[in-house]
Amino acid sequence: MALDLYLVRHGDTAWTHTGQHTGRTDLPLLPDGENEARRLGRVLKAIRFDAVYSSDLRRSLRTAELAGFDHPRVTPLLREFDYGDYEGLTSDEIWAQRPDWQIYVDGCPGGETPAQVYARARTFLSGLAGLDGAAIAFSHGHFLRALAVAWVNLEIGAAACLALDTAAVSVLREGDRGRVIQRWNWTMDLCQPAD
Repeated sequence: MALDLYLVRHGDTAWTHTGQHTGRTDLPLLPDGENEARRLGRVLKAIRFDAVYSSDLRRSLRTAELAGFDHPRVTPLLREFDYGDYEGLTSDEIWAQRPDWQIYVDGCPGGETPAQVYARARTFLSGLAGLDGAAIAFSHGHFLRALAVAWVNLEIGAAACLALDTAAVSVLREGDRGRVIQRWNWTMDLCQPAD
């Protein structure tokens, strides 16, 4: 049995351009983000997916739709980290108040703790048990990093070492070598102009 789990971060929004933490704020994609999603579709159409999942927030749902996946299984398990009181703030604004703050260590006051995000990631992964082939999940930057480290049973803090661009594809594999991060933050083939 083998499973390839493709992770896709949604396309650009206004707050990804400004660096604001976007958890529960349900922003639309920018036109650039929509073009990124269409380019994703051109790359991903060659792969047969046995299961398609998406966060219930519209930036992920719209990315899935424009990439050619009209009817994903929608789940709040794939939502972004709940930033609580830090929603809408940039990292620089948070560090001005708390210079030593690290999201995967400290979490967010009024939002989620790293342990809660990690547990949510593990719950999503447990729902994939028995799946063979390829699956794809459309989600968000901080959450997908947590999902990747949960996949390989690393501590949640390791997620801070993974950068993830908008509209990037990553691949987690479960096969004869166990679980591995096969590919991370893949955007090179997506840099062609939109039609």
